[in-house]
Amino acid sequence: MTVLQILAICGMLSPIIYTAMWIIVGSLDSDYNHIRDDISSLFAVGAPNRRLAQSFVITESVLLFVFFIGLHEGITDGGGSIVGPVVLLISSILGILIALFFPLDEGGEFTTYKGKMHITLVVIMGLLAITGMVALWIRLQSVPAWCGFAVFSLISAILSLIGVVISSIFAAGKYRGIIERIMVTPFQLFYFILSLMVFLNS
Repeated sequence: MTVLQILAICGMLSPIIYTAMWIIVGSLDSDYNHIRDDISSLFAVGAPNRRLAQSFVITESVLLFVFFIGLHEGITDGGGSIVGPVVLLISSILGILIALFFPLDEGGEFTTYKGKMHITLVVIMGLLAITGMVALWIRLQSVPAWCGFAVFSLISAILSLIGVVISSIFAAGKYRGIIERIMVTPFQLFYFILSLMVFLNS
């Protein structure tokens, strides 16, 4: 097994761990509602299982970061633009910072500096990820082994952007939890499929 394949496995594990986090930690709190409550509330200040949720999020963010370090070399297209991998790497760094230093305020609110920074960084992280998807679409659409993924990358970017807009509209609604879970799905699928592509082509 090559180093790039090991990094790709890290990338595939990241969305699995992220999904497991909100399923497992959410089930441990009888007051938590997956339909109503957002995912970030699981590691907000004062959340009953905050440390457990935080450890999950830090782990999946670090795994994604490690994968993105090798992404440029892992894409077998003869050395195209580095923009996509770099933007995705920066996005993963923001994920680590959010998990470590910027939780939501108690009750999932965002009134303090840290709470507001959480929301701001989450939005920036999402937009950077979408930018990375578009950059990879541009880079890979003419590469025979990757052209199918290029189309998938563009579709993921469009669905992710739509999800971000819809999620922001219903951010204060009683269905924000389920809407957020639908919104993050294109991101998580993209990370997994991209990692799988690197694994298979390394």
